[in-house]
Amino acid sequence: MSRLSVLANDKLAPELAGQAESADRAGQNSTVLRVLGHRPDMLAAYFKFYSPLHNAGVVDVAIKELVRLRIAELNQCLT
Repeated sequence: MSRLSVLANDKLAPELAGQAESADRAGQNSTVLRVLGHRPDMLAAYFKFYSPLHNAGVVDVAIKELVRLRIAELNQCLT
């Protein structure tokens, strides 16, 4: 299975580094931002796709997040 590294701030585009730092200060997980930093050109497209799926629909957002975390755990993913 392919693995992408979690980029440090100095390896991220400046705007993305700022977003990751803000997430860290707020106690949120910045791993997704740091991994997507490998392809900053695709970041906007990813969130345009992901946000409606995560934040809308009949399944509660908290349940979706628990499922996402369980899938990550089963795949030995850091997020």
